[in-house]
Order: sequence, then structure tokens, then C-alpha cells
Amino acid sequence: MAVFSIVLHTFLVLYFVFTGVSKMMGAKYWMDMFNHLDLPQWFRVFTGIVQLIGAAGLIIGYWFAEAAAWGAIWLEMTMLLACVAHFRIKDSIAKTWPAFMFVVMILALIIINKNDFLHLFSWEGLYHH
Repeated sequence: MAVFSIVLHTFLVLYFVFTGVSKMMGAKYWMDMFNHLDLPQWFRVFTGIVQLIGAAGLIIGYWFAEAAAWGAIWLEMTMLLACVAHFRIKDSIAKTWPAFMFVVMILALIIINKNDFLHLFSWEGLYHH
């Protein structure tokens, strides 16, 4: 299971670095997507920054599991909000599906590494230095 976890973890890092940078750079796909979602373009840039922060947490998480936990939770909330943005405009399942699949993949990473995540929220994890 550890190999699958590392592969999934790495895939998520690559995806969120790529999309975060693409959003910040103003890639046409993301500009069109944010217009479609009726969201302002400044929010596209903000979302890119949010995704890069989450990806940084995942990257640091290769060495410190707590950082991966925070990064995954951060990105999970981000992708849940992406689903809400699609639901808000009554978007098709085909347009909502990618965001939902990332919710599932991040949740899988959290479940696979549940001991690290549970440690993060334990008294020992909160006060461990």
C-alpha cells in the first residue's frame, strides 16, 4: 500500500503544482472555466495560490507527515468548494466530475495515511515538538 500512497501523493503534487501555476499564469482553459463558473478572474489567481500552498504542504509531507496532512486537508476543502461552484450554476456531471474525482483521490490519500492524520489531531501530535 505504501507504493500506491507515494504514487497518489506524487500525482496530486504534480497536478496541483501544474494547475496552480496554470491558473496564476492565466491559461485560457482556466480563464474560460472561471468565466463559465461566473467567478471573477482575480479568484482564479487566488485559487492558483491556494493550490500551490496545498502542493507545498504535500511536498514537505514527504519528510514531515504532518505537513502532508495539512496540505491534503487544505486541498480537500479547496476541491469541495470547486464542486460547490459547479453545483451553484447547476453544471453538468461531466463538468463537475473532475473536481469530484480529486475530492475522492485526496480522501483516498487521507484514508491510506490515516495514522499520520490521526496523530496530527491527537494531543500528542498537537504538542509534539
